[in-house]
Amino acid sequence: PPIFPLFSPFSPHCFSLFPPPLFLPVSPPISSCFSPTPPFFPPFLPVFSLFSSPFFPFSLWELSQAELMVMTIADIIQQLLEAHQQGRDVDLNKLKTKTSAKYGLPAQPRLVDIIAAVPPQFRKVLLPKLKAKPIRTASGIAVVAVMCKPHRCPHINFTGNICVYCPGGPDSDFEYSTQSYTGYEPTSMRAIRARYDPYLQTRHRVEQLKQLGHSVDKVEFIVMGGTFMALPEDYRDYFIRNLHDALSGHTSNNVAEAVRYSERSLTKCVGITIETRPDYCLRPHLSSMLSYGCTRLEIGVQSVYEDVARDTNRGHTVKAVCESFHLAKDAGFKVVAHMMPDLPNMGLERDMDQFYEFFENPAFRPDGMKLYPTLVIRGTGLYELWKTGRYRSYPPSTLVDLVARILALVPPWTRVYRVQRDIPMPLVSSGVEHGNLRELALARMKDLGTQCRDVRTREVGIQEIHHKVRPYQVELIRRDYVANGGWETFLSYEDPEQDILVGLLRLRRSSPESFRPELRGGVSVVRELHVYGSAVPVSSRDPSKFQHQGFGMLLMEEAERIAKEEHGARKIAVISGVGTRNYYRKIGYELEGPYMVKSLE
Repeated sequence: PPIFPLFSPFSPHCFSLFPPPLFLPVSPPISSCFSPTPPFFPPFLPVFSLFSSPFFPFSLWELSQAELMVMTIADIIQQLLEAHQQGRDVDLNKLKTKTSAKYGLPAQPRLVDIIAAVPPQFRKVLLPKLKAKPIRTASGIAVVAVMCKPHRCPHINFTGNICVYCPGGPDSDFEYSTQSYTGYEPTSMRAIRARYDPYLQTRHRVEQLKQLGHSVDKVEFIVMGGTFMALPEDYRDYFIRNLHDALSGHTSNNVAEAVRYSERSLTKCVGITIETRPDYCLRPHLSSMLSYGCTRLEIGVQSVYEDVARDTNRGHTVKAVCESFHLAKDAGFKVVAHMMPDLPNMGLERDMDQFYEFFENPAFRPDGMKLYPTLVIRGTGLYELWKTGRYRSYPPSTLVDLVARILALVPPWTRVYRVQRDIPMPLVSSGVEHGNLRELALARMKDLGTQCRDVRTREVGIQEIHHKVRPYQVELIRRDYVANGGWETFLSYEDPEQDILVGLLRLRRSSPESFRPELRGGVSVVRELHVYGSAVPVSSRDPSKFQHQGFGMLLMEEAERIAKEEHGARKIAVISGVGTRNYYRKIGYELEGPYMVKSLE
């Protein structure tokens, strides 16, 4: 027969007695049809599903499972196209179940196989409907979590042991895992499969996100696995170099070369986040992280009480936490704190008091928080305390109530990144019993008549996915506060009536004693610029999305005005991800050290 496009509604074999045929490949093997890239379709053969025909004289019972799977996928795609043309919404899971049963398949086709089989001319239409886990890129970027090799906790040399609640590490029951992880978290398992190779971890995760229908033009790395800055410098350079090379495709000899090529990469590295401790967040560490292209730090705080830090064997003081926050923000970093309610020697009232202190005391006031209620895991010191009855976790309902009350305290300029660890529940002996703690806490807040107004809850992409609402009237809102020895201005474009956040900018008038020479002598620093909503590729414009619509430019113009007129600054600097430097060059900024800088005189 003549060659016709896939899923064409017309065919010389199409009589009034028969429905439009599906055109399916007779070769190559099925695996090549499910490649991550759009497949090449060879000559097509018409197939009448569940219909006999003189032109196609065999029944479904004569087909192999692989052929039935191809027919099922083709039928699903055809039904999705018909629904799109008619303006109908389709429940993909129900459609997969119904179509698989129609062809007598014992298992449903995988989503990645359906996405891979969508013809190029229909990908723009169907991929948004097929995207798996849309929350992964709802904030406008694709987050790629990677892990460094397992290594011992740095403070074990002077405290004699690790933190009492900490699982993992080379000396633990989970010996092939990194410190503070069990090896059974999704990121840990990907790292173990790649044998902790940073290049392979990045490539595999990026390809996986592509197969799931996500845009990976803008990637943000999170370096996990314990205190990265405690590792030898040679290993750190090797690790960071390979992260950049995995995106750019270049093989670099050093970090500086990797960063230069990463600037021009098609897949942009818009930021790197590094997990660290307050005692590994000093001036030399911060300067090294700036050279890597790091823009955000996750600092393990856990508690604001000295006695709790001492009794849990943290190995640092609360004063060190305040100093690390001050230094990091003066260098332009965004600061995310890890906090743990339900630690030993605490109670509900003391837990609530510490979060009041954490958000109200200018010595703390982080930009973001990861809330990790204490878990009892075998092999830890806390497990022994729990076994002997010297430690008891909060009951599940009490913990949900506590988390709900904590979330109600979060100011609108702080983002709550996580509400519980990603450790599988079967490994938890005591502590959190639910895998959806944030969801339960938000439901409890609704009962209490309180609201969570953190950045993540109000993001436009999250609101679109969870509540199917879009902003109607967007306006510029300004909030000022003092934190860590500096004047902070939080600018945002929001719909105040629906409480939806479209984009934000963090501007800081740093303290005069900044240790970075680029920021001395009247320089204001933009610590974050972020426009939310589903990720849009750098070279694209989508009127239905919020990225690349000019919100970022408007926020930068207002920041420059405030820096010049109110701060009296002669220059404004931006701590920019490596892949976003060209954006700032277009609006008059130049590279000075690790910062993009513009004169205001």
